[in-house]
Amino acid sequence: MKTVRLIISGRVQGVYFRAFTQKQAVKHDIKGYVCNKPDGCVEVIASAKPENLDPFISWCHKGPLLAKVKQVLLDKDYISAEVFSQFEIR
Repeated sequence: MKTVRLIISGRVQGVYFRAFTQKQAVKHDIKGYVCNKPDGCVEVIASAKPENLDPFISWCHKGPLLAKVKQVLLDKDYISAEVFSQFEIR
């Protein structure tokens, strides 16, 4: 299992980004969470097998139809003290 942290900026709040991210996470068997940040970005903590993370991360660079992703900051060395049993919207 590998855990990564993504900070996604652009038009990513108010466009169902979190809901669509959760659907993609479930599809790729990813645990963790997605949440809106006060600065307008979206934060994703994703934990899964590396082969499941790659297509999920690629999707995060596009997002749902109404989103306009400008930048994705990826921390591949993120260490979480939390153990995730599902992917949730926070």
